[in-house]
Amino acid sequence: MTLRGRYAKSHAAVKMLQWLGLAGALMVVSMVVWLSLPSPQSTDGLRLFQLMQTLAVFLVPPLVLAYVWQAEPGRWLHVDRLPDGRSALAGVLLMVCAVPGINLLGWLNQQLTLPSFMAGLEAWMQAQEANAAELTERFMQADGVGQLLLNIGLMALLPALSEELTFRGMLQNGLRGGRENPSGAIWLTAIIFSAIHMQFYGFMPRMLIGALFGYALCWSGSLWLPVLMHFTNNALAVVSYYAATQAGVEQETVDGLGTGETLWLGVLSLCVTAVLTWVLYRLRRTEASI
Repeated sequence: MTLRGRYAKSHAAVKMLQWLGLAGALMVVSMVVWLSLPSPQSTDGLRLFQLMQTLAVFLVPPLVLAYVWQAEPGRWLHVDRLPDGRSALAGVLLMVCAVPGINLLGWLNQQLTLPSFMAGLEAWMQAQEANAAELTERFMQADGVGQLLLNIGLMALLPALSEELTFRGMLQNGLRGGRENPSGAIWLTAIIFSAIHMQFYGFMPRMLIGALFGYALCWSGSLWLPVLMHFTNNALAVVSYYAATQAGVEQETVDGLGTGETLWLGVLSLCVTAVLTWVLYRLRRTEASI
């Protein structure tokens, strides 16, 4: 008996347990392999761990589970067709123009302060943010073009593909079920997508980006559009860090584009992003309605 579609009629809670169980088991295996390395805490060791965790948690589970949940897994994940060229171009332009606006939203999010009785939680959140920033900076280091391309693959291409398969391809589809209006599933998935990154001072912009990816999937009928947009967003961060390092520009200057004295650019960016989102909506495939 073939496994394809074998668990198609399973309850949503059962499917959630299957997902968590498979991802958890693969994560443990990858951690054991990582700890067996000669220098697991070195930058290369941490890069390998990041690679294994991404494969284990975000790439393999949706591919395996879509196969056993659906008779047509490619169609269910919406990887069976490409977006049209105009939508792809609009999506890329949108992400490029959104950078100062994302920086502005991130800056606003960083103004978050919790009540005094939650000082412990706030300290933990700040520590998480600092650790994530330090790790990201270590990963971003590149001695030349070859290392830059490796970083683009590890920090842009692989996360874009794997995270979109998990969040938009699998989770958003599962949460939506047969409901006609996708908005509830899109926003709930976006919240989970942002929360799972454990970087709370960037929660708001990451949630909004996740929602944008969710609507892009629904409007185009193709998972490859949010994958392309996700890749563009991450690749811009990697390339801008490399360019700033080569030019001797402080990274804070790049990250601050759209805030402070360039606040006007952040506001303009949000306006242009809104217009391009509307364009993306207008280019939607009427038959997509997924």
